Amino acid sequence: MNRFDFTPYRRTTVGFDRLFDLLERQARLNGGDNYPPFNIERQGEDAYRITLAVAGFKPGELDIVAQQNLLTIKGAKAEVEDSKSFVHLGIANRNFERRFELADFVRVEKADLADGLLTIDLVREVPEAMKPKKIVVGGDAPLAVVENQAKEDQAA
Repeated sequence: MNRFDFTPYRRTTVGFDRLFDLLERQARLNGGDNYPPFNIERQGEDAYRITLAVAGFKPGELDIVAQQNLLTIKGAKAEVEDSKSFVHLGIANRNFERRFELADFVRVEKADLADGLLTIDLVREVPEAMKPKKIVVGGDAPLAVVENQAKEDQAA
C-alpha cells in the first residue's frame, strides 16, 4: 500500500489540515476497488461531470445523495433469480458505493442514466458575498463584482 507522509507539509503550513486529512482518508478508503469505473471531466470554468459505468442497473437501483461536501452514489442490484443457469457470468452484478468529496459551493445540478452510463452534472456557485469586489478609490460608486480578475489585470 502506498502511504504518503504529509508530516513535513503539516509542519510548514497553517490551515490546510482539512486538505491533508482528506487526502489521507481517500488513500485509505480507495485501496484498489475500481468498481464501477468512472470519469471526471471539466466542462467549463465552474462545471464538472462525473460519469459512472453502471451497466445493468436500473434507475430505481441507484441512490444518489449530496450533502455538505460529499456526493455518495450507491447501487443495490436485485438478487439473481435462482431459475437462471449461467454458463459464464462475466457482467459485474454487485452492489457498490462510490464517494466523491466536493469543494465548497459545488452542487449537483442533475443526474441522468442512459446506455449504461450514469452522468452527474455539478456546478460551482460562489455566493455573491464571497466574490471579489472592485473598489473605486475616492468614488461614491457602489462596489461591483469582479467577473474575471485576469481580464481586468490585462486591460490595466
